[in-house]
Amino acid sequence: MSSIDEIRDARIKKLELLKQKGINPYPAETKREISVKEVLEQFENFEKSPEEHRWIAGRIMSIRGQGAIIFLTINDGTGSFQVLLKRDSLEADKFELFNETVDIGDFVEVYGSFFVTKRGEKTLEAKNWGILSKSLRPLPEKWHGLQDAEERFRKRYLDILMNPEIKDLFEKKAKFWDVVRKFLKDRGFLEVETPTIEITTGGAEANPFKTHHKDFDVDVFMRISVGELWQKRLMAAGFPKTFEIGRVYRNEGSSAEHLQEFTNMEFYWAYADYQKGMKLVQELYQKIALEVFGKTEFETRGHKFDLSGDWPMIDYRDEILKQTGIDVLESSEKEMAEKLDELGVRYEGNNRERLMDTLWKYCRKNVAGPAFLVHHPKLVSPLSKSCSENPELTERFQIIIAGSEVGNGFSELNDPIDQGNRFDTQQKLIDRGDEEAMMPEWDFVEMLEHGMPPTCGFGFGERLFAFMVDKPIRDVQLFPLMKPKQEE
Repeated sequence: MSSIDEIRDARIKKLELLKQKGINPYPAETKREISVKEVLEQFENFEKSPEEHRWIAGRIMSIRGQGAIIFLTINDGTGSFQVLLKRDSLEADKFELFNETVDIGDFVEVYGSFFVTKRGEKTLEAKNWGILSKSLRPLPEKWHGLQDAEERFRKRYLDILMNPEIKDLFEKKAKFWDVVRKFLKDRGFLEVETPTIEITTGGAEANPFKTHHKDFDVDVFMRISVGELWQKRLMAAGFPKTFEIGRVYRNEGSSAEHLQEFTNMEFYWAYADYQKGMKLVQELYQKIALEVFGKTEFETRGHKFDLSGDWPMIDYRDEILKQTGIDVLESSEKEMAEKLDELGVRYEGNNRERLMDTLWKYCRKNVAGPAFLVHHPKLVSPLSKSCSENPELTERFQIIIAGSEVGNGFSELNDPIDQGNRFDTQQKLIDRGDEEAMMPEWDFVEMLEHGMPPTCGFGFGERLFAFMVDKPIRDVQLFPLMKPKQEE
């Protein structure tokens, strides 16, 4: 078996041969008149008119045959098609030139008429051909492909090329976001764009990426939410419904459910509360399931769930009490820490918020869902409105599927004094070293003092898509961040 270097050297010689014959191996123009998809859709008409010739183009995925006949399979991204080259059907020297210079992986354009072979294969019989791009490295073997996961992500272009199911995955992902966008626009939501670089991060509890703005000479952060505090400003500005689909950045660890960069969606709906939000979100998730996947039943992470029908509500405090015996409103930090130690759960920090959140994360693994988790304590919900019947709890809801959170929303806090007090609490957590506590945003509090209407906000990300296709979130990223490859 030849080495990569030997194969590359041989192909460079073929490249030079093309140049010697006055042929540009990388032309800017192509004669292509029709895509493979269009050929397949109109094939009956072409077959009835054998005198009609067309140019098609694509990458050569296979070459077979010898002597005076060669069969190719080309793919142009819209589909694959068979091409027949016969020595006596081509222009002078064209057949020999093909044999001498062309390899699997090259891009070519081919001109000819259409017919069906005795084996029933739709085929173009070539009368002419041209090179469009000479490849210098071979494609992976068809049946083995890229075996190493790291190599697959580094060379995602080859992974997609050699595995149609990967391409289909990303086409589904595009449709996933198309369905979300259309659903919201059909219901009167305005799509907006908000800053991705911020002076203070807001809208979530996460560790941000930090950089420096040279012109302003200030430190800035990449956003950790899809413009939550900005979209709320738009509610104060008089927009009744807004949403944004965009990238967010969190300087945290990687796992099957977490990445440093990913796509999220957030919407804000004036004059609505979390009860209305839950109804809308349930309808949205069911719409995604049916339009993108054609089903409502899924299996992932060892859980089966069905998105159809009405989803039950789970009370945050009651569920933790039921599973662990800990009342998160009454138990001490010491009791919560001892319970986590007893359960063998690792935790960072011994402040009440972090211990409470860790207890819930232990419990949620046992919830298959779909379900609405409601009534989170105020301490873990610094932007959510308190419940009127118990001000220590909030009008917050999260979507729980397969033991994980795949959506978060609440009746937005619009009391500026309450918000200021909660930001004070978050600042104390930051001062004690909690890297995930929410960074206070005092300009936002000033906006609330001008007045913001009752509002429901909600957000979710591509973790939902990853769950629906039962893959780690890294697998549903086209180009996930990779460590630089170490030189051998």
